[in-house]
Amino acid sequence: MAQLDVENLTLVFGGLAALSGVSIAVEKGELVSIIGPNGAGKTSLLNCISGFYHPTEGVIRFEGHDLTRASPHTATRYGIARAFQNIELFSGLTVLENLLLARHTHLRYGLFAAAVFYGRALSEEVEARAYVEEIIDFMELEPYRKRLVGSLPYGVRKRVEVARALTLGPKLLLLDEPMAGMTLEEKEDMVRFILDIRAERGTTIVLIEHDLGVVMDISDRVYVLDFGQVIAEGTPEVVAKNPRVLEAYVGGTA
Repeated sequence: MAQLDVENLTLVFGGLAALSGVSIAVEKGELVSIIGPNGAGKTSLLNCISGFYHPTEGVIRFEGHDLTRASPHTATRYGIARAFQNIELFSGLTVLENLLLARHTHLRYGLFAAAVFYGRALSEEVEARAYVEEIIDFMELEPYRKRLVGSLPYGVRKRVEVARALTLGPKLLLLDEPMAGMTLEEKEDMVRFILDIRAERGTTIVLIEHDLGVVMDISDRVYVLDFGQVIAEGTPEVVAKNPRVLEAYVGGTA
């Protein structure tokens, strides 16, 4: 059984089908990319997997758990984290504070322990701080740890967005265009971080990205969406030669 199994997913808004019968399977430890023209349904698919949308039809299973109707909180508890295309950080807080806030979902102490801040509350907070500092070091954010997020360059904020998702300790990381709007140097850095996340942390990754060069270089497998349907799937080499993919991107096979 695949770690993530999406079967016949359909998502309808009014009379518009954003997704229609989409099925994907992702094995543990894979880096799978989802590509397609604008409006193909890529982000809608990630929204369903992470619990932000509930599909009209179909089933989503993660490690055997049915997450078809799960809330984002439930998806997070089972080990799914998300980095958004549009940066979803608290711009008035520091990098450290943003990551500590993300880690709160792993805190289990009650109101009384929080009030006296002793025992379990203290130990869990110390553990959370140590984990966050590890992520800051891993994502090379040490120079920015006490800077307000709103004051950081765009490329660094995108890196913080990925770090926030990593702070949740995910088994599956959903990345929605993590390199959008970046310079070439920033893209190269982000590619390195993505590969390190998989290699060093053993995290399964599902990536949406418009830079086809990056997708073809780093992906194990690629799914191609067009008008809410999967039109191709396979290794990057196979997908790049698929006539339907060429037609979707350039309007023809010539």
